Amino acid sequence: MQIDRLTKAGCQKIFQEKKSGASRKERFELASALDFIREGDVLVVTKLDRLARSVLDLSQTAQLLKAKNVDLVVLDQNIDTTCPT
Repeated sequence: MQIDRLTKAGCQKIFQEKKSGASRKERFELASALDFIREGDVLVVTKLDRLARSVLDLSQTAQLLKAKNVDLVVLDQNIDTTCPT
């Protein structure tokens, strides 16, 4: 269901974890996605918990996205950093 939503949202490349990881170290597809994204890209996830496992993890990921000049869209929470609102 998540893949369908990402496809409908216009995602061209989808990274998919095969197993659940408690930390970012165990999430190889997330690491691949964060390495793959380039300036001007938009990282889209269905839920915030698909991206981060803790507030600290979210903060570190947000800093990385900001440093790479990459926007974030979280479909379920209506988070969209591509626009001011």
